[in-house]
Amino acid sequence: MPSDALDASTAQTPGMIRATAVNHERAGAEKLWGGTARIHPGARTGPHHHGELESIIYVVRGRAEMRWGERLEFTAQAGPGSFIFVPPFLPHQEINALADEPLECVVVRSGQDPIVVNLDIEGVADPEIVPWIDSTHPVA
Repeated sequence: MPSDALDASTAQTPGMIRATAVNHERAGAEKLWGGTARIHPGARTGPHHHGELESIIYVVRGRAEMRWGERLEFTAQAGPGSFIFVPPFLPHQEINALADEPLECVVVRSGQDPIVVNLDIEGVADPEIVPWIDSTHPVA
């Protein structure tokens, strides 16, 4: 599907523009939603979560800073080619870490429902920097 044919009439979060590429209506998908997310230079989204859905974010362009946790107390950055996994119900906030370039990502979710729960929480002043590692990608 060409990028100019994406559908922006999906659930939104302040600071981010989401557009649908793949869902049941557009492509016949039964269990997945796929689309794009764009954050303007230096901007950030409001805190939110996606209910029971799992999400994968792939950074195409720019530099993402992700904050997460009940008080957005953790943070990490990711550049082009990086994958970010967001578990169900996890409060998070995407930030464009660059002031002169948009952040462009591909997003895939584990369900068709456009669940976006925008949250009214204020993050901690100094989040803990956590590297993007897990038990299958240990630090050498």
